[in-house]
Amino acid sequence: MIAGRPKKRLFIILITLAALFMGLAAYAVWRVMVPGLAQIHPILPALIGGIFLLLTLGLFVGIAGIVLAILGLPTIRFFYFWAWNVINLLYPIALFLGKAMHISKHRTEQSFIEVSNHLVRQQHIRVPADRLMILTPHCLQLDTCPFKVTRDIHNCHQCGRCGVGDLLALSNKYGVHVYIVTGGTLARQAVKKVRPKAILAVACERDLTSGIQDVFPLPVIGVLNQRPNGPCFNTCVDMKQVEAEIRSFIQEEDTHE
Repeated sequence: MIAGRPKKRLFIILITLAALFMGLAAYAVWRVMVPGLAQIHPILPALIGGIFLLLTLGLFVGIAGIVLAILGLPTIRFFYFWAWNVINLLYPIALFLGKAMHISKHRTEQSFIEVSNHLVRQQHIRVPADRLMILTPHCLQLDTCPFKVTRDIHNCHQCGRCGVGDLLALSNKYGVHVYIVTGGTLARQAVKKVRPKAILAVACERDLTSGIQDVFPLPVIGVLNQRPNGPCFNTCVDMKQVEAEIRSFIQEEDTHE
């Protein structure tokens, strides 16, 4: 269970520190290179320094785009893509810095998911219901259930003992695709098969974070699962939240009452 809503500002602070770290590293490398570059050609130190400076400024432009989006200001599509490239580049460094500051990996991942969801919502994406895919982990199914749903959710008998039946009901109600997968390989296969225009993913922090990055530039809204029995075992999810996210994604004419 997640105690309280994770704060977006944590991830923003970490990637800003990561950008500063990369900028200082680039400056240190440039200083070491200057004597050798000057021997090759007098203009090379300034040229390479300018390139390093532009790259560093590019990182901060991407972060500024994220901050503006979080503040609710309209962001043109170019800055959305650039911001995501900056996130993907700085994310490993942000994790490292968070660990060095004794910030748990889960907190950083939760903050990342909040930032990612906010950026997607700012795009106001609407897709036909049959182009929306819901991806969930197999641990949502009751461990004693004899019916295999990882290949076809319609094998579910909707007994009500786990959330799979509720997902099937939502699939039938709205006409969206629902896939229950055992890992990243099956998830990628499902995405390749359906070719959705948007994804609603239910998973733990680790799987959501890696999945969101794997399928970029596909828009993904991540919903954290609930783990009353521990990780990867008889998990559950807030179906009201899932349904609300479905309705926010699909075009009005595709909503089945």
